[in-house]
Parts: sequence; structure tokens; C-alpha cells
Amino acid sequence: MNDVRHDHSRWGPGDQLGAGNLLTPERRLSALRSIQTGALYDLSHEISPKAPFLMPNQTPFLQSIWASWRDSIKRRRAAGATNDAGSNVERVEMTMHVGTHIDALGHFSIGGKLYNGLNAADVVSDWGLESLGIEHMPPMISRGVLLDVAGLDGGAFLNPGRVVEPDDLARAADAAQVAVEAGDIVLIRTGWGRFFGVDNVRYLQGEPGIDIPAARWLTQRDVVAIGCDNMAVEVLPNPDRGIAMPVHQHVLVEAGVHLIENLSLDELARNGIASFCFILLAAKFKGATGCPVRPIALV
Repeated sequence: MNDVRHDHSRWGPGDQLGAGNLLTPERRLSALRSIQTGALYDLSHEISPKAPFLMPNQTPFLQSIWASWRDSIKRRRAAGATNDAGSNVERVEMTMHVGTHIDALGHFSIGGKLYNGLNAADVVSDWGLESLGIEHMPPMISRGVLLDVAGLDGGAFLNPGRVVEPDDLARAADAAQVAVEAGDIVLIRTGWGRFFGVDNVRYLQGEPGIDIPAARWLTQRDVVAIGCDNMAVEVLPNPDRGIAMPVHQHVLVEAGVHLIENLSLDELARNGIASFCFILLAAKFKGATGCPVRPIALV
């Protein structure tokens, strides 16, 4: 990556939306008007202790009941209530990158620089991000495009280390008779999602995905987000063992484009759906570097 730049955003030095600026009312309306049948596809996996996680950056998802119906009835009886109203409340410990999730623009740096030339030393605090947190990501309602790379040659899935090239993306788009346009959310199917929560050891041993050329092919087309049915969107391990996570650096830091990981895309592919209304909303966890999400496709 010899052409890495830390320029200010084209939307100004104070910008925290990145490609989210392309989510205009016109694009939202166009996506919503494209809905013909009302059929809905859930593109997310369940979040549970079965979700794969990568140590040491990620810790396991843990959930336990914090206050149960027994406890709450006892306390309310002591306070004078007679209707035995029992309530159950859980406590959860997790990273924001568990299961199907989206990366905030502040998730990655190039050295000490974040998106829009911000200094990581000024932004990253012990309590979260002072800028570029997930609370700044606008709700995503736009056209979604599925590029079924795994289906190009009739295979069930691509193997770890298989680089998805720009030509793969172009061929998948041609096969689906769809052109990637500004404001799109592009989802890439490698078939690797079949192992999520089923064979986590295999899922985490590596993955097929895009490298820098394919990432640039997409960001140059002004996509808002890139998603994939794997852990990191990008190919792991990288063919160049001297670099790590270069797609995250380019897409998040240089281009201001969000990454959506651990998607479930097989049902869309089975039904031959390549273009749809895509909706994704992230909870406003202030200063978070990402957020679990439940994206949907409406057709």
C-alpha cells in the first residue's frame, strides 16, 4: 500500500459520516420503491455463546440472568405489592464485534491516523472513541447488491486464502445483471458463512475474501458499505505475509466506508436475488468501535 493517504474527507475536516453522506433521501426512496412483494430476508446470525470469536482482540459472548422472576417477586412483595409481578433481566458481556456486526469508522487506524486525518491519540480514550464512534453512523436504507462469487463456478464455498479479485466481482455483477452504483451496499457471498456457529474452528482458521484491488474496485464506485459472509470481509491470511488487515485500513480509514461482517447470505443466493432494499440500523452505543446488527433485505 504505497499510495496510502491521510487526506481530509471530501465532505470536510469535521466529517464523521464518510460514505454515509451518500445515503440521501432520494436513494432511500428509490430503494423503498423497489420493493415489490414484501418478502423479507434476515441477513444476520443469532448472537449466542456459539458465536465464533478471535482472541485476543475478541472475547466470548457471555449472558446470564441478572434479576429473575423469583427475586423480583420477593422484592415487590416486601415493598407491599400483591400481584406477584415477576420480571427477568439479563447481563451481557461482549465485544461490539460479536456475530453479525458493522464496523465504525474509528475501528481501525493506519499508524496513529484515523479516518479524516484524526489522530488516534486524541480520539481513542479508555472509555471509547471521542470521534468516529458508531453513534455517528446514519441508518442505512439504500439499494443492496449481492455479488455471489461462490456461485460463479457452481461451488458451495471458496477456500481460506482465496482472494476475491476485481474480475470476480465484475463477473458476479454481470451474472446477476446488476451494476454497482454510488450509494449501494455491496454484499459478497463466498459461501464461508455456512460454518458460522457450526464449525467455529474451521470458520476461524482463515477465510476467502477481498484484498486491496477488489476493495478499491468497490470504494471507487462510491459504495456506502461492504459486507461479507466471513469474519473480516478481507482474505485471511493475506497473500502478502508482510501486511495485516490492509482492507480494513483502506476501506475504513482512507475511504470512510463501513464493513459488515458475519453475514448470512445463502438464502438470498438460493433465490437468485441480486438487488434489493437493504436496511440496517445500529444502536447508538456512544464511542463504540462497532455494533451487532440485524440487517434485512426486502424485495
